[in-house]
Amino acid sequence: MRLSSAQLFHEIATPGPPSGTRVVMRRAVVLGGSMAGLLAARVLSDHADEVLVIERDGSDVDDGPRVGVPQGSQVHALLPAGAVQLERWFPGFADEAIAGGAVAPEDGSRDRFFMNGKVRLAPPLEQDWPVLVSTRPYLEAKVRHRTLAVDNIRLVVGRADGLVFDGERVVGARYVPEGGTEAVTATADFVVDAMGRSSRLGDWLEGAGWPRPPMRRMPIKLNYATAMFAYDEAISDLWSVIAQYSPDDGRPARIGGVLRVEGDRWIMLIAGYGDDRPGRDVADYTARCRNHFPAVFGDVAERGRMLGDVVTYHQADSRRRDFHELERLPAGLVAAGDAIASFNPVYGQGMTSAALHASCLSTYLRSEPRLDEPAKAYFDRVAVVVDAAWQVSTFADLELPHVDGPYPRGYKLIRWLSGQVFKASMTDAVTNERLARITTMLAHPQQLAKPGTILRALRVNLLPAPTRR
Repeated sequence: MRLSSAQLFHEIATPGPPSGTRVVMRRAVVLGGSMAGLLAARVLSDHADEVLVIERDGSDVDDGPRVGVPQGSQVHALLPAGAVQLERWFPGFADEAIAGGAVAPEDGSRDRFFMNGKVRLAPPLEQDWPVLVSTRPYLEAKVRHRTLAVDNIRLVVGRADGLVFDGERVVGARYVPEGGTEAVTATADFVVDAMGRSSRLGDWLEGAGWPRPPMRRMPIKLNYATAMFAYDEAISDLWSVIAQYSPDDGRPARIGGVLRVEGDRWIMLIAGYGDDRPGRDVADYTARCRNHFPAVFGDVAERGRMLGDVVTYHQADSRRRDFHELERLPAGLVAAGDAIASFNPVYGQGMTSAALHASCLSTYLRSEPRLDEPAKAYFDRVAVVVDAAWQVSTFADLELPHVDGPYPRGYKLIRWLSGQVFKASMTDAVTNERLARITTMLAHPQQLAKPGTILRALRVNLLPAPTRR
């Protein structure tokens, strides 16, 4: 029986440890040592004699954001589905991260979620592992240390320079070692592209006579500005504040976040779109916090002790490379993480999607695949993850006034129905829990289309506010 996308997604997001692993290759090479590459390497360690990670940035990840992660200084979110997968591949990860300083929200009493200036129900926290709140460098450092502690994984510092082909398959990767000028070849039975948004895999494939994967883009013109502050309960005892403004009635779309993170600090982000572009000037940043967001933002900006500078980031678009649509693809090659799809980062889907791609890779390698054939089964599963994240983020982004498509089939009806669910989630705990499972990537968006969820949302929205249950 053919499984639905929702059923496949449920399988992919499993917390259960993998079973039936066996070594099927001598060496695997991973191009890129960020979250997607590290998680792919961990999966491959169960199936290869040796895993070689080629990463151009050899700096110690404990020292802060790496050059290869331009948005590394900004607020990042590891969604619950991502936390589940990290625990799956690194048992005890959550406890270790919390012991080192990561914040685990307790009962939600120190969390606030504002929508258009009004407090709404916070997403429920019930799950098997705690929500982890930290900076991106802290989390990535933990993943990197755990990955490289695996005996058969080795990291080499160098710049990926191309692939080596033999007939219909990839048999290695070229890279320029740190400090060198000439490329060397690492032979491989399997290669993973984890080079991020700027991946050159399409160029390499096209240059070798293979088709380039089709790319879809949605312009978002997102602008971030983030600053770090010393945590101070005299200013606020809140640990997490998210504020979102939808572009209704001519109001500009904005989003902001204040999160308590490791090191007894707050990291505070404010973001706008298009010409609404916060800069690095402290006075401008402070004024925006006070005038555009709930009071806690202004309080932290004006009274808090800023640690370092205001850091900005701009992302022009969301994009996806649809490898699953290719009719021809060499064997021995897959891609993961942002090299496949990168989304509007305000929804926090990036690291969690990378973790779910690792789950897809594990399922593929445990299915006794023919490694001399294209990894179509892997890309088909990854497409389920990408579709889920893409639907959530792009449907929201299509409401931005400067975004003019592309619009999916049935957009108007889907937008109206999802709007009803979102409205009901503001006051109804059951609808809020169902929506939260989608936005935190614990479930596929198809789940919201169930008649019971739609009918409940409509009933909640039609009832007078005092009688709602």
